Amino acid sequence: MKASVIVFPGSNCDRDAAVALQAAMGAAPAMVWHGDSELPKSDLIVLPGGFSYGDYLRSGAMAAHSPVMREVVARAKAGTPVLGICNGFQVLTESGLLPGVLMRNATLRFICKDMLLKVVRNDTRFASHYETGEVIRIPVAHKDGCYFADEGTLDRLEGENRVAFRYCEASGAVTEAANPNGSCRNIAGIYNETGTVLGMMPHPERLIEPVLSGTDGAKMFSSLVERLH
Repeated sequence: MKASVIVFPGSNCDRDAAVALQAAMGAAPAMVWHGDSELPKSDLIVLPGGFSYGDYLRSGAMAAHSPVMREVVARAKAGTPVLGICNGFQVLTESGLLPGVLMRNATLRFICKDMLLKVVRNDTRFASHYETGEVIRIPVAHKDGCYFADEGTLDRLEGENRVAFRYCEASGAVTEAANPNGSCRNIAGIYNETGTVLGMMPHPERLIEPVLSGTDGAKMFSSLVERLH
């Protein structure tokens, strides 16, 4: 399996993503600079977290127009799996690969803490090592993490089973109190129509080994390696 991590000016989780991928794959991913117009052959493309271009204009808006994103969009439309984490999720919405937008948190404050997520489905290459309905712990670190879309789009996401994760209680109950940022319907991550593109605000790459206090995030990368090897 070969993977590529896209590095934008202001990315700060690109190394974390690379470490998680190398632990799962046994080989280092390619680190691809945003100004490159070509991508190496890749079975997976990761858009990491951070503050691309300083989050000027809107988070992810400028990165979505980086030269490399033309190739990322083309590869995604051709079926190459793409994982966008935090700022990467914002870039995916700004580039049109996923619907909706990530807005300022309802609290208007930066949030950095572990959150509980409910796995909505496990029949994708990103989540096959989880159980549907499983409650997992994954950290968040964002100020613009409120997922918003119009009611028609939200209904379509629900009807097409494209919600990947929801913020929840330890019991698995999806409640307003469990929602850290005001995201519509507690949505923490969504898929594209084919399930090959996943955008999520929480950071699975930050919880991949016991020394980091947990391994719930590692299951995503091991799932990808198993399904894409």
